[in-house]
Amino acid sequence: MTSENPIWALISIFGLMSLFAVGGAAAAVPEMHRIAVDVHHWMTDKQFADAYAIAQLSPGPNVLIVTLIGYAVAGIPGALAATLAMCLPTALLAYFVSRLLNRPSQSRWPGLIQAALVPLSIGLMAASALILAQSTDRTIAALLLTATVALIASVSRINPLWLLLAGGLLGFAGIV
Repeated sequence: MTSENPIWALISIFGLMSLFAVGGAAAAVPEMHRIAVDVHHWMTDKQFADAYAIAQLSPGPNVLIVTLIGYAVAGIPGALAATLAMCLPTALLAYFVSRLLNRPSQSRWPGLIQAALVPLSIGLMAASALILAQSTDRTIAALLLTATVALIASVSRINPLWLLLAGGLLGFAGIV
């Protein structure tokens, strides 16, 4: 961890990150991983993957990963600081941009911008999946399980929580 105040580090990092997290907090997972694990060493790869899994299993928004990182760094004050820093700037930006886009006009720009953000968001989420797979798939069994789950999730209507539960049971049984 750096010698600076961890609360201010969380606020500055997640405040800036929130403005570039197109598609939500899930799209920023690779950068969160880089900062929390590689740059500041607040967490290990395993701790980050566990925090991500907990955030995904918990009801509520994907931003819970930020709360868990903040908690790991500075307890409850860190959790609050990180969460507010990740949410508040984008909430304010979204509010003002939506007011601007809802003004009556004949411009094609709003539709073009929205259409351009879809592939960008998909790419960022794919990068998140890759980062998590690289940090958790340490065996061939784990890699095969990840590939199988990704295939099943993409071609079926099975609720992903059932797949997550199956993976957890295989891990608990020591298979992966």
